[in-house]
Amino acid sequence: MHHDRRMNRTTPPPIRILIAEDQALVRRGAALLISMEPDMELVGQARNGVEAVELAELLHPDVILMDLHMPLKGGVAATREITRALPATQVLVLTTLDDDETVFEAVRAGAHAYLLKDAEEDELLETIRALRRGESRLTPQIARKVMDQFRRLAIATPRGVPDPSPSLNTDALNDKEERVLQLLSEGRTNRQIANTLFLAEGTVKNYVSRIMEKLHANTRTELAILSRKQPRPD
Repeated sequence: MHHDRRMNRTTPPPIRILIAEDQALVRRGAALLISMEPDMELVGQARNGVEAVELAELLHPDVILMDLHMPLKGGVAATREITRALPATQVLVLTTLDDDETVFEAVRAGAHAYLLKDAEEDELLETIRALRRGESRLTPQIARKVMDQFRRLAIATPRGVPDPSPSLNTDALNDKEERVLQLLSEGRTNRQIANTLFLAEGTVKNYVSRIMEKLHANTRTELAILSRKQPRPD
């Protein structure tokens, strides 16, 4: 009896997943795959970006599989709205093309990982589980763009210059985070980075996740600054 209670206490609830995908075949395939996993639960399916936002706000899923190119509202806009309203929900971008610019816009909007739709089933499932653990996934191309983004931000907000608006402080990368991002952009795996920097692999994953959180915070700051700079209508 004592053993059962311990099992119940240590078994986490299933990962609640929403699929946002306009192609019925892809949507059904992903739904079938997820339904076969004991640690996952499919809570909803959206056929476009508008449905994705509505269902996310209704269902509060843990992870959303987000197609980038959908009717009525694209995946980038849907991601931005969802991650603002539901910071605990992780977005996994799915795309058919290695479309770096669009993917990076989705990452800036709050997505934590992305996969090509021709990824192996095991890779999709493992990425969903990684997101549940709070990990982010970056390819070398996206890591390079993230690095450029922080550099542009550093130039725009020099250190030592007080921000005229205290509520809009930006988060810079510390030296270790910058080094991790540099190695990621060179195509190193988390394990290789851990060996290079004499860190535990879990620590490297934490650094990557922190880098992504800072990127998202800075993107929101940037949008707020830009919106303040827009001329007000008479």
